[in-house]
Amino acid sequence: MLNNMTDCEEGEGGPNSQGDGNPKESSPFMNSSAAIDAEKSQQYDGKNMALFEEEMDTSPMVSSLLSTLANYSNLPTGSKEHEEAENNEEGARPSKKPVKAPQLGTLMGVYLPCIQNIFGVILFLRMTWMVGIGGVFGSFIIVFMCCSTTMLTAISMSAIATNGVVPAGGSYYMISRSLGPEFGGAVGICFYLGTTFAGAMYILGCIEILLIYIVPQAAIFKIEGLEGPEAEAALLNNMRVYGTIVLSFMALVVFVGVKYVNKLALVFLACVILSIVAVYAGVIKTAIDPPVFPVCLLGNRTLVSKGYDVCAKVIEIDNDTVTTKLWRSFCDSDYLNATCDEYFNNNNVTEIQGIPGVTSGILAENLFGNYLEKGVIVEKRGFVSEMDPDSPVTSSNRYVMADITSFFTLLVGIYFPSVTGIMAGSNRSGDLRDAQKSIPIGTIAAITTTSTVYISCVVLFGACIEGVVLRDKFGEGVNGNLVIGTLAWPSPWVIVIGSFFSTCGAGLQSLTGAPRLLQAISRDGIIPFLRVFGHGKDNGEPTWALLLTACICEIGIIIASLDAVAPILSMFFLMCYMFVNLACALQTLLRTPNWRPRFKFYHWALSFLGMSLCLSLMFICSWYYAIVAMGIATCIYKYIEFCGAEKEWGDGIRGISLSAARFALMRLEEGPPHTKNWRPQILVLVGVDAEQNVEQPRLLSLTNQLKAGKGLTIVGTLVQGTFLDNYTEAQRAEQSLRKLMETEKVKGFSQVVISSNLRDGTSHLIQVGGLGGLKHNTVMVSWPRNWKQPEYHQQLRNFIGVVRETTIASLALLVPKNIYSYPSNGERFTEGHIDVWWIVHDGGMLMLLPFLLRQHKVWRKCKMRIFTVAQLDDNSIQMKKDLITFLYHLRIDAEVEVVEMHDGDISAYTYEKTLIMEQRSQILKQMHLTKNEMEREIQSITDSSRGSIRRKNMSAVRPQHSAEDAASVAEKPEEEVQLIHNKNASTPTSHTSPTSPAASPGGAATWTDCKGTDKGKTILAPTPEAGKDLFNMKPEWKNLSQIDLRRMHTAMRLNEVIIKKSKEAKLVLLNMPGPPKNRVGEENYMEFLEVLTEGLNRVLLVRGGGREVITIYS
Repeated sequence: MLNNMTDCEEGEGGPNSQGDGNPKESSPFMNSSAAIDAEKSQQYDGKNMALFEEEMDTSPMVSSLLSTLANYSNLPTGSKEHEEAENNEEGARPSKKPVKAPQLGTLMGVYLPCIQNIFGVILFLRMTWMVGIGGVFGSFIIVFMCCSTTMLTAISMSAIATNGVVPAGGSYYMISRSLGPEFGGAVGICFYLGTTFAGAMYILGCIEILLIYIVPQAAIFKIEGLEGPEAEAALLNNMRVYGTIVLSFMALVVFVGVKYVNKLALVFLACVILSIVAVYAGVIKTAIDPPVFPVCLLGNRTLVSKGYDVCAKVIEIDNDTVTTKLWRSFCDSDYLNATCDEYFNNNNVTEIQGIPGVTSGILAENLFGNYLEKGVIVEKRGFVSEMDPDSPVTSSNRYVMADITSFFTLLVGIYFPSVTGIMAGSNRSGDLRDAQKSIPIGTIAAITTTSTVYISCVVLFGACIEGVVLRDKFGEGVNGNLVIGTLAWPSPWVIVIGSFFSTCGAGLQSLTGAPRLLQAISRDGIIPFLRVFGHGKDNGEPTWALLLTACICEIGIIIASLDAVAPILSMFFLMCYMFVNLACALQTLLRTPNWRPRFKFYHWALSFLGMSLCLSLMFICSWYYAIVAMGIATCIYKYIEFCGAEKEWGDGIRGISLSAARFALMRLEEGPPHTKNWRPQILVLVGVDAEQNVEQPRLLSLTNQLKAGKGLTIVGTLVQGTFLDNYTEAQRAEQSLRKLMETEKVKGFSQVVISSNLRDGTSHLIQVGGLGGLKHNTVMVSWPRNWKQPEYHQQLRNFIGVVRETTIASLALLVPKNIYSYPSNGERFTEGHIDVWWIVHDGGMLMLLPFLLRQHKVWRKCKMRIFTVAQLDDNSIQMKKDLITFLYHLRIDAEVEVVEMHDGDISAYTYEKTLIMEQRSQILKQMHLTKNEMEREIQSITDSSRGSIRRKNMSAVRPQHSAEDAASVAEKPEEEVQLIHNKNASTPTSHTSPTSPAASPGGAATWTDCKGTDKGKTILAPTPEAGKDLFNMKPEWKNLSQIDLRRMHTAMRLNEVIIKKSKEAKLVLLNMPGPPKNRVGEENYMEFLEVLTEGLNRVLLVRGGGREVITIYS
């Protein structure tokens, strides 16, 4: 044993061995350089690994694998490459530097980016208004619900992100690799649209801060003096003009210098943190020394601060009563006797503190909501107001009014964008030192921090700020200050400037991230029409994606209202988060072997709860936006499903499919289907040539027409040989089958079996095809065209075997004859008939098949005719009535005809056909004798032949040395038939059958060709002397088998009737007689079928499976 091992090492398994000559597979862990042999010899020389040397072409050593994995880098393409390219523009481009390992930790890589992305424009511009409208209690519910959604999503995301290495791509990568390309593409596009509209929202927030709080004079469309819709339209037009300018500038900055955006990120983050600290400092200061921000009320109505200089109707100056600016706003003159607004006359002016302080007890007043209709004046609760309910509101531009109709669900939609941004850490996974550790800790910590800030802000705003100020969205009652700025310390400008820069930075970040996300989706190739956006500059910068992002962002700018854009992006982010939760829940429930996240604090119930919250919030925010977003995702999903590239990413949807398939298969195992549910589940047996191409492609065309793409189809073929030697050929054959199935639009499975012989392989396919209850119940096999030729005898035996096996297995059998004349899927019959010859009851297959065929566009315009045969004792009139009634109950439209066939005398031609058939059977029997018997038989025939014939054919009858060779066995029977025919040259010349070869290779017709063209004439049989000389017996008519004679008579009579009635039919369906009980009559059986179908163009022989397949009951 030791010597053998040594020989093996030094021989073909030695270091200098060239292996098996097969090309090595491409692998990231393999060295595919030209010096592989030298390296291998150095690596294994003198070592103890020579035993595994042959496997090194496909399997690396553990040490090299671990080394490769340790050096693995998942750095993203984008800003880093862009930055390097800009730095290397001068001079010749240096050689590629080794990629540095990611160095960002949890704080800088995940926590702070998440903080920056979560805190945003909504906190500064809408948070106080939300508390004033919804109340502390309602706002707390909104914040808690939204923050719970993001926390549950972060838990699910952490589980997915820690389940292996997450390359750069963030949420899109996680969803697509967890739920498959269809869901990944749909959700990726939704996430992209959400990020793009977020950019529009940040830009609109930036313009709102600029035009309302910083430089109101810069407005192109002046708002001064305008009321109602005119003022609103002017504001929106200003937002559109300035928004487009800012968007163009930001897109240019992103296009030219992404590195500046990344470097300024910390500055923008500092602005956000400084602003929030200023708010908390202001809250503390209100407890000690509340700031002075007076609010003027007329009755209980809040007055716009621009409409007065002193919160009083009149003032005393040098003992004179002087009217104020407020008086002039409501009266027609400066005099005390002027005519004034009725409400102004009936109510007093009161000045209250806008920021009473945290200890003032104002929290109780702000606890519950105060939802307003559009155009309603903001009023203070608890103040008495005298007014005539029927009098109209005048001087409305002097009051602080609600600009939109508010309700709870609107507040949810506007607020939710302020909790988005939790994906910032996972989007940077390529830059993290340890993504599996940093992403969960950093993301959850960031959500905890921001949620705490939001909830505390809700309570503190309600406890510090007067309700009318909270409901004053644009600070019109507090001198046009940003409401949250009035609370800040040391100055409102800290919040204004900080929020301005933070919104600018967030807009730039959105315009930087969205194009890269679109580029990642495009480069994955799952959405064909987006592939153009995968291209960009040489450094990988997504130029085309940036252009599309700017165009989509402009749509949000044209909408121009922050309150209208926020719910739109809420939809897309909620859908993205919903699918992150779904991915985690699926992976957990399916228990896939690869689901081993390092983050252990997750559960499928939490993921399911998060998914339910996301779905609920979508419809709470805006049901019509939710439907539109789902419609967009559905369209993208179906588009990828039908037109996109097929990707195998080991996704969870495939796991669902496997689980559902297993469940369905187990259900199918419970019992056979009911007759109403029976449909042909077809196993199509096809042959392949030497190049592994399908020889009968029209079989699949017929299958498609018969099933119209429904039900189970298995296309099986056989490769002769052994599994070890012919596996490559089997793979090529399977690829050929799949390609043809795709061409013919046949939905099903392909199966290739390797077997040493044709008969066993076909038997294996019939036995093992399908799985569990999802098995075929019908077999389709083409008619063996050349079965009469001796070299095709094996195909004949295989066909008979298929017929026998399907009979034993109770499977239906379909045998199309002249398959090459069947129509392709592109052809159309504009007229014609499908004729059914119903001779014996087969369970209804003959009724069902033409009905199924006529569902296909090829056969749709063909009419169905049913013929049945009446014997001498049958009442043909009653049979026709019964058949019409039967078809009526079956709901099948067809013409009915009963053909009478009376017993007649057996014609001489029938005797002749039977005699020729039996002679052929004897010849074929002699072809399959043993080698010695064959040699003796050929020698006896040669000796009794004339000398000229013997000399002419001496070389042909010389026996071959290798009787086991398949080719020589196939040649000998042909030679023997030629000799026998030459010996009987005195026989009258026979005509050639249209279904048989015209002539033998030698030019003379063989015995397989004997047939008369005119059936009315009697063809002379070979003389008894010739038969005696050939077979040592008298082939006289009286010695013929009476059973064969009767069968031949039946076949010929039926053929005559079918030819007469159905010669012009587009398709003839016919009962297929059963096979012979033993092998003796196999050739005779084929001859009967040949005679039965002679002269017909397209024939489909049908044999039922022994059960009813059609019923009259509902």
